[in-house]
Amino acid sequence: MQQILAQAQRMQEQLLSAQEELADAEVTGSAGGGLVTATVSGAGELKSLVIDPKAVDPEDTETLADLVVAAVRDASGKAQQLAADKMGPLAGGLGGGLGLPGM
Repeated sequence: MQQILAQAQRMQEQLLSAQEELADAEVTGSAGGGLVTATVSGAGELKSLVIDPKAVDPEDTETLADLVVAAVRDASGKAQQLAADKMGPLAGGLGGGLGLPGM
């Protein structure tokens, strides 16, 4: 039982460390060949949005809106993948990794 508690403690420490790394990480997504670029934190928070002036057409704001949505989605997807990469091995260990029924 002592070993299981020690293993759970180590996993909790690794999980907290991974969460801190994610909070500090940033990923960038883009759309329209780089006309719109979004930067998202590893936790999924939109940090910045850069729009190239070439993307701005007063007669076609719908395309610009689509580019913004696509860039944010791209960055968010990368943030989710980063989180899965960092947290996946740890979350998997919480299941059968402890060898406890129902855990």
